[in-house]
Amino acid sequence: MDGNTDPAQDWGPFQRPLFEDPSTRDLSRVGVVDVGSNSVRLVVFDGAARSPAYFYNEKIMCALGAGLSETGRLNPEGRARALDAIRRFQEIARQICHAELSAVATAAVREADDGPDFCDEVLRETGLKIHVIDGAEEARLSAQGVLLGWPGSYGLVCDIGGSSMELAEIDNDTVGKRVTSALGPLKLRDIKGGKKGRRAYINSVLDELKETMGSQRNRLFLVGGSWRAIARIDMERRGYPLHVLHEYRMTARSITATAKYIADNDLEELRQRCGVSANRMSLVPYAIDVLKGVIRRFKPHDIAVSSYGIREGLLYEQMPDALRKRDPLIEAARFAESKDARLPGFGKSLYGFILPLFSGWKEDRLRLVKAACLLHDVSWRAHPDYRAEVCFDNATRANLGGLRHSERVFLGLALLHRYRNKREGTRFENLYDLIDDKTQLQAEILGKAMRFGAMLWMDKSAEMGKLDWRPKKRHLTLTLPTSAEPLFGEVSQARLQSLAGSLDAKVMVKIKG
Repeated sequence: MDGNTDPAQDWGPFQRPLFEDPSTRDLSRVGVVDVGSNSVRLVVFDGAARSPAYFYNEKIMCALGAGLSETGRLNPEGRARALDAIRRFQEIARQICHAELSAVATAAVREADDGPDFCDEVLRETGLKIHVIDGAEEARLSAQGVLLGWPGSYGLVCDIGGSSMELAEIDNDTVGKRVTSALGPLKLRDIKGGKKGRRAYINSVLDELKETMGSQRNRLFLVGGSWRAIARIDMERRGYPLHVLHEYRMTARSITATAKYIADNDLEELRQRCGVSANRMSLVPYAIDVLKGVIRRFKPHDIAVSSYGIREGLLYEQMPDALRKRDPLIEAARFAESKDARLPGFGKSLYGFILPLFSGWKEDRLRLVKAACLLHDVSWRAHPDYRAEVCFDNATRANLGGLRHSERVFLGLALLHRYRNKREGTRFENLYDLIDDKTQLQAEILGKAMRFGAMLWMDKSAEMGKLDWRPKKRHLTLTLPTSAEPLFGEVSQARLQSLAGSLDAKVMVKIKG
């Protein structure tokens, strides 16, 4: 693939963008209300890209399920707070959403004696119809949320709410067996018999779940606020530098160490250090007992935190199949380029120009090169003195799916080098060690290649030059058409030499008429 490839055919494995397709544009400003046992949340997605942006996100901790085991009814205070929150959410949606809100309620509302009455009151007071879903449907939607973030992933999805915990297996972009249980921490708090009684109950329920689900030794995906709180504590214990929960990885050993860390620390002090709400922190000791039990029974080969769950699963449900199959990183990068770049569409030309430097890379690595090229100019409005750091910050902390933490750092470093030769002296140096020295150098080469390539063409349809890279001989050849020669000025030449220095290469420049 090079700059002379027919642009209409130059999409390669990433295919033509879909976000202008009418069926995809219909997903812009999709609002979802999730009435959970512990919290009530409104999320408004700008879902026109495969990796949706969170246009609006608000959560109220209502604890609807508190005391449900004893009274059989919703927590009265929580019910009043939930109704007030939904009133507010309806007004927000009226102003910013392009369609009516979708609302779902889970374990607390479906189990409470007054659950139907609550739904009727919400409909009467706000006009919003709440769809009460059963445990199997809750598990399916959570699993679909994971698929939105990890297309093609496989393993076991474990979603914990306030009053229930669901398990679902995923493989080949489909949801398989799924099961629900009463292992939510609000329920566990009401179990009689203290710690001993609670752990006996947890073990009994988990044994039944294991029998139903069978062997599940692949990846364990954790969905839900209590799991995310535990992940934050794990980060604090480890001194982990990148505080992004989505795609954060843990092991069985680290979970055991974090459980001990929780037991050995004052919960209030730990809560403040980790930035966890008081309501959420009160549930962590119950949730960690469940997580240890899940890991002992299913023995996953690794554990990944997913910020995507039911709400994202509802959006995934509405996506056309053609969009579901797309790479969320590439589609999000394309969407960003179309909105924010000075020359939308040039990223594709830039990718074709620098691709010879990465000819031996597999598709899972080339997607990072493609994403970097699409994103190379979206932060141009930042002050020049800070542009490189803004690029790194955006790449590492953006709400993107399909991107491991190490890939975030690689992408961030590449974009940093798009605007800066050296990476030393930034406030992000503690993150660089998440990738090894060889990968850091590869990111530097990618960034410097983009930095040079962006100097040569101001028109995405202009006649392109070519790079030829012979790694064994360490020879880099630039062939330019006569029309591009005036652009190859002093600064361009310096940037080419900087790229050659990172490649440890000798440079030859050819001009062809």
